[in-house]
Amino acid sequence: MAQGKIVKVAGPLIVAENMADSRMYDVVRVSDKRLVGEIIELRGDLASIQVYEETAGLKPGEPVESTGDQLSVELGPGLIESIFDGIQRPLTAIRDRVGDRIKRGVEVYALDRERKWIFEPVKSIGDKVDSGTIIGIVQETASVEHKIMVPHGISGIIKSIFASNATITETICEIEDEKGNIHPITMMQKWPVRRGRPYNEKISPNNPMVTGQRVIDTFFPVAMGGVAAVPGPFGSGKTVVQHQLAKWSDADIIVYVGCGERGNEMTDVLREFPRLHDPKTGESLMRRTVLIANTSDMPVAAREASIYTGITIAEYYRDMGYKVAIMADSTSRWAEALREMSGRLEEMPGEEGYPAYLSSRVAEFYERAGMVKCLGDDGRVGAITAIGAVSPPGGDISEPVSQATLRIVKVFWGLSAQLAYMRHFPAIDWLQSYSLYLDRLSDWYSNNVSPEFNDMRQKAMNILQKESELEEIVRLVGIDALSWKDRLTMEVARMIREDFLHQNAFDEIDTYTSLEKQAAMLRLILLYGEKGQQALDEGANLSTVVDVPVRERIGRSKYIKEEDLYKFDEIEAELLSQVTAIDEQGGL
Repeated sequence: MAQGKIVKVAGPLIVAENMADSRMYDVVRVSDKRLVGEIIELRGDLASIQVYEETAGLKPGEPVESTGDQLSVELGPGLIESIFDGIQRPLTAIRDRVGDRIKRGVEVYALDRERKWIFEPVKSIGDKVDSGTIIGIVQETASVEHKIMVPHGISGIIKSIFASNATITETICEIEDEKGNIHPITMMQKWPVRRGRPYNEKISPNNPMVTGQRVIDTFFPVAMGGVAAVPGPFGSGKTVVQHQLAKWSDADIIVYVGCGERGNEMTDVLREFPRLHDPKTGESLMRRTVLIANTSDMPVAAREASIYTGITIAEYYRDMGYKVAIMADSTSRWAEALREMSGRLEEMPGEEGYPAYLSSRVAEFYERAGMVKCLGDDGRVGAITAIGAVSPPGGDISEPVSQATLRIVKVFWGLSAQLAYMRHFPAIDWLQSYSLYLDRLSDWYSNNVSPEFNDMRQKAMNILQKESELEEIVRLVGIDALSWKDRLTMEVARMIREDFLHQNAFDEIDTYTSLEKQAAMLRLILLYGEKGQQALDEGANLSTVVDVPVRERIGRSKYIKEEDLYKFDEIEAELLSQVTAIDEQGGL
């Protein structure tokens, strides 16, 4: 291991000499305080090191020791319900050891070495196993069954395996490879965060991640194993959208990365998630969640590591065959950390001072998402859906981080400050947002929701776009310039906006809407518009069509419980009878 000494300190970046025997991305221990750092540049025997802890007080001449290992995470039972910082230090364990104020240089194992887990084997002595093969099960929480896999690079015949009550470092299995070497297997393995975990094959996602949020599921769906971005100005609801997705999406595991966000926002997450009721299991939402907390007042260098730590943990659970959703809040703060470290290294800056390799780094993160056939002998499929919040200054998405993100992601949920100020939640602008998964998922919606679902979505979007055009006319010459049919179109658009797209996250019924209920709600609104236009063609009066009593029931249909969906048939029958009555009376 290389032994060097500091020659320069520049904030989170230090330069050490006598480091010629080191490698890029080796983890080092800096000074007698043993601060954690990582080599990010080598020039001769000089190493530039980003330090993940506060560097105040460091001075030239202090020792630097290379560990010879890359920045890695510990993977095994105990990850779920844990709260880590950006380099996987367990914040709860550190608090228990040193108090609320974290001291520098604290060395704590990421996973508890003392806790015993009940290991139940699913393979037997004499079985042939390869990398990724599941050899046993541990019930990690009431919600998560942790699958112990053969580490990458090991294959052979099981020589011993037994049910046990063991710690994560005790041997629970022995595998003999073809050369006769014996490999002891424990419940824990390590993996370098900057290298994606291997899989057999990446497959095209073909079904949506159902979120229960109507504007997302109906208009701008994200595929299971897809990538999405949530850009928006301060206060537009990025964090709240991610909370809703964490609670209601049909992912099995949630990895939430608070990357450089304000301390009070991360505190809200840490307080709220343990109290949130998981509708899938009836347990606390934390029972299937891993939290990585890296706030804006923590060392800037650790922001970059937190993204890689989160995606590596997500890949580990993906390899078990789980559907994982990773929320990164926000990738803009991560990019700002890249910009600062690039500036300290005196690299040639790109646009707005960001490094020239910004786009490739953003792509590296999102490309580790996807649906894959996992390693192993059972053909299991796992998926990671990556959802990154972007915080462009002033909401200007023309800035480099937003543009680099938009070139990669397939779903754009653009948040509108105006909608947020109007208390419209989710504040996703339906005229700016898009999903490139629509064509790929259309068959799934037709087969699993309704044959007419895709047509209804397109009709509703056309109405919203028509409303935008009509609003321009109204602003110029007033609403009296519109025909009755155009005015009815604006009424139907308002129903889509207020009765369908608007959701109350605090209402126990409206906070989540199944796809069947979404289709029923949209069908009612479009049927009203269609029958209303027919009535106008027959000579009915606009006010008579607008004031039909059934409109109130249509507006309140969002509060119909999932077990009472038959009531939509009643409302539809009432709508048809009332509009028919208008035709018979004529309103002529």
